[in-house]
Amino acid sequence: MISLQTYLIIGAILLVLGIYTVVSRRNAVGILMGVELILNSAGLNFVAVSRFVELSIDGQVFTIFIIVLAASEAAVALGIILSYFQTYASVYADRADSLRR
Repeated sequence: MISLQTYLIIGAILLVLGIYTVVSRRNAVGILMGVELILNSAGLNFVAVSRFVELSIDGQVFTIFIIVLAASEAAVALGIILSYFQTYASVYADRADSLRR
């Protein structure tokens, strides 16, 4: 049986990889993938703690909210990235100092 500590370690690894991806990538799509990793690590931790503490199903409910938040964040961010690409023909985040035309 897998222990709570194993799930928390996996969640911590996902969090560190997500933060590293956000900090190191210049491409806006890569940064978006790093944010998704961070949100997935939080969801994993919520579900793991909820499973092992057995108080209620709050962890699963919070994880569903995280999934909905991640989906809406991805839709809005991809819309902004596509708009920026149409305007400036680049998806590099370091060149996005002004989004006004």
